[in-house]
Amino acid sequence: MAPGPSWAMDQTETPARGPRIRTVPPGDDRQRLVCPDCDWVAYENPKVIVGSVVVWEDRILLCRRAIEPRRGFWTLPAGYMELNETSAAGAVREAWEEARARITPEALLAVYDVTRISQVQLIWRARLDDPAIAPGPESLEVGLFRWEEIPWDDLAFPTVRWALEAHRRIPTDAPFAPATNPPEAPEGL
Repeated sequence: MAPGPSWAMDQTETPARGPRIRTVPPGDDRQRLVCPDCDWVAYENPKVIVGSVVVWEDRILLCRRAIEPRRGFWTLPAGYMELNETSAAGAVREAWEEARARITPEALLAVYDVTRISQVQLIWRARLDDPAIAPGPESLEVGLFRWEEIPWDDLAFPTVRWALEAHRRIPTDAPFAPATNPPEAPEGL
């Protein structure tokens, strides 16, 4: 990991220098951490999650989580986007890390806003290039499920269900706009 500013190294205590005063900077409309010595602003922005609905023939790849939150529940291969990578490359990396799956992203399937935890989730529709899969370090097990075999009651997050339903609803052979939060989704989810 490349070293960052000294104030970013240990966030368990208030730094002696760097951004440490919460105030509204000039020209802004919300409080942010600001360095009182140089007026540098530390912008806190949403985290970007990248993942995919991965298909092999008539089956969908799911991973049973080995980590919190929601350990033991099923999810799509997904995780935090890294610096200097595209969302498609992130989806490929996450599929490998979680399921040792080699995939080809085909189209951006959905964009979900999870404001409660400040996330934007970019979910790709992807093709599994080879059915050889295995659990990565963040998965207890992985599997390829037909639609009727999906463990609906044991899905880890609402966005997993939304993405699966979007995949089923949106044709694969026609142009489409990515799905978004369903209208009935609670505010802030």
